[in-house]
Amino acid sequence: MTAVQGTDVDITTEDGVADAYLAHPADGLPHPGVLFYQDAYGIRPHLKSMADRLADAGYTVLVPNVFYRSGRTPVIELPEFIDPAADPTLWQRIGPIMQALTPEFSDRDSAAYLDWFAESPQVTDGPVAITGYCMGARLAVRTAAVFPDRVAAVGGFHGGRLVTEDADSPHLLADRITAELYFGFADQDHSMTEEQIRTFEEALTAAGVRNTCEIYPGAAHGYTQADTPAYSAEAAERHWDALLGLLKRTF
Repeated sequence: MTAVQGTDVDITTEDGVADAYLAHPADGLPHPGVLFYQDAYGIRPHLKSMADRLADAGYTVLVPNVFYRSGRTPVIELPEFIDPAADPTLWQRIGPIMQALTPEFSDRDSAAYLDWFAESPQVTDGPVAITGYCMGARLAVRTAAVFPDRVAAVGGFHGGRLVTEDADSPHLLADRITAELYFGFADQDHSMTEEQIRTFEEALTAAGVRNTCEIYPGAAHGYTQADTPAYSAEAAERHWDALLGLLKRTF
């Protein structure tokens, strides 16, 4: 096992400073870059452990606090085990912060994150890969569409609201994407129905995007997150196999 170094870094954006967690092999060498987009709960020990696992596989992984406009990590205080049923105020606090991250803001931020990769001596030259969870899957699709020459691959897991009636629905961006996409959907996910999954996959295929969309049976929205009730060890390991396979093909 490779020794992994994890540190906190700050990234200057057009709108301020985003704090982030950085994980990379502790060998002093540059490695392919992976931009890791958080779920709604933000940077916390479990997300850092996921970034460390990716770094151990040979990647330089950046996990930005996409909610930095609302404060540094932790943006909201969370228990070690996050159970929305035990705290009905949780989504009342998170919801407005999520809604404040507009597509315009996220585009400016993703430009800053990609610039960080391009300038870092810890990252090899060339496009990066992105992995995103829940809301992070939407951010990943948008970043790949807005910066197609800078993103080689996207892995999205238990992503929701990838198909909506909105003019900026992620699936409508398919014709701008050149990256290879892998999406692992939870079949017990009200935010991404079977019909919406089909529409998403059809949009990617019609646009000529290399893609694999799979449904994980028995999995709930958030199945990779071991600090929540949605966690499924089986689905989480399937996600690791898929993600690491995608990155191996990419780099």
